[in-house]
Amino acid sequence: MTFWKSSRLIGIAAVGVLALAGCGSDNNTTTPGGSASSSGGASAASIDCKPGTLNGEGSSAQKNAIDQAIQQGYLAQCSDAQINYNATGSGAGRKQFTSGQVDWAGSDSALKDEERAAATARCEGNEAWDLPMVAGPIAIAYKLDGVTDLTLNGEVAAKIFQGQITSWDDAAIKALNPNATLPSTPISVFFRTGGSGTTENFTKYLHAVAPDAWTAEGAQEWAGKGEGREGSAGVAQAVAGASGGITYVEWSYAQDNKLSVAKIDNGSGAVELTGESAGKTIATATQTGQGNDLALKIDYATKESGAYPIVLVTYEIVCSKGLDAEKTALLKSFLTYFAEDETQAGLQEIGYAPLPSEVSEKVRTAIAAIA
Repeated sequence: MTFWKSSRLIGIAAVGVLALAGCGSDNNTTTPGGSASSSGGASAASIDCKPGTLNGEGSSAQKNAIDQAIQQGYLAQCSDAQINYNATGSGAGRKQFTSGQVDWAGSDSALKDEERAAATARCEGNEAWDLPMVAGPIAIAYKLDGVTDLTLNGEVAAKIFQGQITSWDDAAIKALNPNATLPSTPISVFFRTGGSGTTENFTKYLHAVAPDAWTAEGAQEWAGKGEGREGSAGVAQAVAGASGGITYVEWSYAQDNKLSVAKIDNGSGAVELTGESAGKTIATATQTGQGNDLALKIDYATKESGAYPIVLVTYEIVCSKGLDAEKTALLKSFLTYFAEDETQAGLQEIGYAPLPSEVSEKVRTAIAAIA
């Protein structure tokens, strides 16, 4: 089934910028209760505050969103709570969750089949659920002196990131950009080191649209060529350092580092990365999880006109049961606040997309069912 209705999501995306802005500084965050201002938060009456301490870890892509929800929202109203989020990356977050080191994980991809048994054990024999909270696009960002308007497609992008196309004036790039003056500058590819949900979503796209050029399945560990850098900030800064660089990164990092962003030809013409164009692809997502497990599948190979195909969804991974009573109460209270329409709407100010009502209703139902 189509999980998000296109017209609803596109309308929301048009209101604000659909970007994972700052989608994550890679710094660790500890946010003691009552330490943040109340700007951007919901009214006190909308929060059913609970005491206690929660520790989460994972996705740097959602860091700014969850920081705002914690610091400027929940803790500003609920001084008896302490919520800590450590942005170490999706893979690390899932490992810490399944090993019982944290109470929930943030992840740019749902739990893998091979992780389910460990997650069930961590949850005292109960299911772990994937709850989507934020979504946004991944940019193919580059810096090339004299070239700020560039179109790529999946096959050419795959060959660039595999090291098969090594010069900016390669015939395959010229064919997609007949009116551009492309220099013979060598292409410098930069990729994320370590387990990365951004890497996984980007390589899922490459494999879906160019399986002959990118033969590896989508994975958290990089399978292409290039030079590795730590985190989204690391790859963006590396590209910004000299002409000729290219990377895949959350849209906001490209903006923050003044990088150019390639248009993507999805088979129906070149598509510029915008909130609306990313929303058209997100609207094609289907639910693959069962019941309250809201794992989604993105149609990276969509050929819908005007759809920007490289997007990701960020989840909170939680135990359906299995935490002690105090932690369960606080987790439900915080996640309920995070999923509220007013909280989600506030994320637009920092470059995220709010959940459309069709999704937030399902998420809130799942949160209410945590026991």
